[in-house]
Amino acid sequence: MKHLPKHPNIVSIKDTYEDDDAVHIVMELCEGGELFDRIVSRGHYTERAAAAVTRTIVEVIQVCHKNGVMHRDLKPENFLFENKKETALLKAIDFGLSVFFKPGQKFDEIVGSPYYMAPEVLKRFYGPEVDVWSAGVILYILLCGVPPFWAETEQGVARAIIRSVVEFKRDPWPKVSDNAKDLVKKMLNPDPKQRLTAQEVLDHPWLQNAKKAPNVSLGETVRARLKQFSMMNKLKKRALRVIAEHLSVEEVAGIKEGFQLMDTGNKGKIDVNELRVGLQKLGHQIPDTDIQVLMEAGDVDKDGYLDCGEFVAISVHLRKLGNEDHLRKAFEFFDKNQSGYIEIEELRDALADEVETTNEEIINAIIQDVDTDKDGRISFDEFAAMMKSGTDWRQASRQYSRERYNSLSLRLMEDESLQLNNKGT
Repeated sequence: MKHLPKHPNIVSIKDTYEDDDAVHIVMELCEGGELFDRIVSRGHYTERAAAAVTRTIVEVIQVCHKNGVMHRDLKPENFLFENKKETALLKAIDFGLSVFFKPGQKFDEIVGSPYYMAPEVLKRFYGPEVDVWSAGVILYILLCGVPPFWAETEQGVARAIIRSVVEFKRDPWPKVSDNAKDLVKKMLNPDPKQRLTAQEVLDHPWLQNAKKAPNVSLGETVRARLKQFSMMNKLKKRALRVIAEHLSVEEVAGIKEGFQLMDTGNKGKIDVNELRVGLQKLGHQIPDTDIQVLMEAGDVDKDGYLDCGEFVAISVHLRKLGNEDHLRKAFEFFDKNQSGYIEIEELRDALADEVETTNEEIINAIIQDVDTDKDGRISFDEFAAMMKSGTDWRQASRQYSRERYNSLSLRLMEDESLQLNNKGT
């Protein structure tokens, strides 16, 4: 980041300080929230707005590439607004997976996030073109509210990425201009040699005339879809809280014992290193990146430590919700009338404090996603499947694990989904 020139759309690094234990990085504060959350909070969302955002993202890529830097982890969560004002600048953050590259240099380490990863990353033979692919995925989502390549499993997502078939069928694509679709296709070209460069994207007629792009609302669909994913997450979190509250005294005592083993200094809280060592002692082989994700998910008060209560909640996660009794308790919490189903009214009540109650579209979208037999309500089996699956692709995209993707790449090679470039083997 010190190497990159100052740029209004890249978060700035103020200074670094080193003590005996750590390097402290002081960065510009961005208080305006994530890209998608801003879109959702706006009443009116148009193709022109998507063009403005895309131009900013690709200008950032261009600056990085001109200075020999590949970001490698571009996704909506890595773009924040500097403040809450309508005119706030959008800034790229999180250069934790970035690398320097020289022209023609190829990389083989699988990094990035599911849904935004270019096919050549899975083939372990890639260069800076991967950043344009990721921006193409973001553009696709900006225009319709869902990722272009997604499936219920990581392997399914990887296969979809390798196939790279971009669909323009679902609403609101019929309303979207041909120019916008043309740019999406060219940014999501599976052949990195044929894919547009950052400069070519900026020269594309749709972005050249960004201020003239249609200013007609793309309808509620896109905003509702984006909001639905964050709501689905809240529903899961609510269910996890219920499960944690219903653990038996013995179960909680067992978990607390585990916590005390980890808390070697008897501080009443543990840091990430104690969590790592403790989980290994308890027989959990969890990759470092996933431990970091667990730590962030559990550390509700964001003080960098887990207290005993936070650790209990994490333990529920770790047990993969495999205990049917726990899931049943959570299901019964929502199923107030004990009909054996969560009906739309009950879902509305459960999420009343999380969503404007008028927003029926969100509630309907959740029912639609979870209710696989389409009888208009959620059965226990459907609820259990939702709790165990990665329905919320936004959340899943934060849970990057290098080990997981390396083994996924190997599995795909074994079943020949990946035709590896000879130089990249």
